[in-house]
Amino acid sequence: MSAWLTGLEGTPAGQSAAMGLALLAAVFHAVFGALQKGRLDPWVSRAAIDLWAFALMLPVALFVVPWPEPHMWPIFTGVFVIHATYKVLQAMAYSRGAYTVVYPVVRGTAPLFAVIAAGLVFGERFNTVQWLGVAVLLSGIYGLALYNLRNITLERDTLVPALGLAVLTGGFVALYTTFDAYGIRATADPFTFLAWFFVIDGLFIPLLTWRRLQALPQADRAYLLRRGLLGAMIAFGSFGGIMLATRIGQVGQAAVLRETSTVFAALIGWLMLGEQTGPRRVMLMGLIATGAVVVQLAA
Repeated sequence: MSAWLTGLEGTPAGQSAAMGLALLAAVFHAVFGALQKGRLDPWVSRAAIDLWAFALMLPVALFVVPWPEPHMWPIFTGVFVIHATYKVLQAMAYSRGAYTVVYPVVRGTAPLFAVIAAGLVFGERFNTVQWLGVAVLLSGIYGLALYNLRNITLERDTLVPALGLAVLTGGFVALYTTFDAYGIRATADPFTFLAWFFVIDGLFIPLLTWRRLQALPQADRAYLLRRGLLGAMIAFGSFGGIMLATRIGQVGQAAVLRETSTVFAALIGWLMLGEQTGPRRVMLMGLIATGAVVVQLAA
C-alpha cells in the first residue's frame, strides 16, 4: 500500500487521487466537528475521541508500520505543539459560539493562509483562475458565516469572542496543514507519520480534561465511550485523507478542496443539530462548491 501510494507522487493519477482524498476528508471533517460540538462539553468530547485514537493507533505504531527515522522526532515535537494549541483554540471557540457560525470562519481562514504557505514552503503556485476560485470559495464561506451571525440566536452573548477565536483557529489549521505536509513528506512511509501522529497527539486533551472526565455522570461516560470511538474512526479518515492527499498531490489544492467541508457542516448543522437553513444559505454553499471546482479544473 505504501509503495503504491508513493508511486503516485507527482503523477496525474496521483493528483486525481489527492482530489478524491481531500473531498473525502472534507466530509469526514464536517462530521467530526459536529461530534465535538454535540450536547456535551466540547473539551470532554474531544478528549474521548483522542483517547480512542491513541488506543487504536498505539499497537499499529509499535508493531505494524516502520519505525520513524531519527530526523522525524523533532518534527513530531513540532506537530505536538501546533496541534495542542489548535485543539485548545478550537474547543474554546466551539464552547462560545454556534457551530454553523464558528465552523465556516475557521475553515474560511485556513485555505488562504495554507495556499500562501504552500507557495513559500513547497514552491507551489496558483494561476489567476485558481486564485479567482479561491476568492469565490472564501466569499461563500464568509458569506455563510455572516448570514448565520445575523440570523442565529444561540449563544449571542459570547459570539464576538467566539469569532475571534475562530479566526485564530483557522490560522493554526493552515499552520498544521503546511507543517504536517512537510512531516509526511519527510518520512519514507506515510503511514509511519500517520500512526505516530495519532499516538503523540492523542494524550494532550485527555490529560488536560481528566478531572472533567472523572466528574461526568455514568450515563454521560457511556455516551462518550461510544461517541469517542466513532469520532476516532472519523478522525482517521479526515486527517489521514488530507495528509495522504498532501503527500501525493499539491498541498494548496488539497487545502482548498477540504474546505468544501463547510457545505457538509451546514447540512449537518441543519439535519443533526437543528440549526436553521434556507435559500440564501444554499446559494452561499453553492459558491463554496463552485470555488473549489474552479481551483481544481483550472490547475
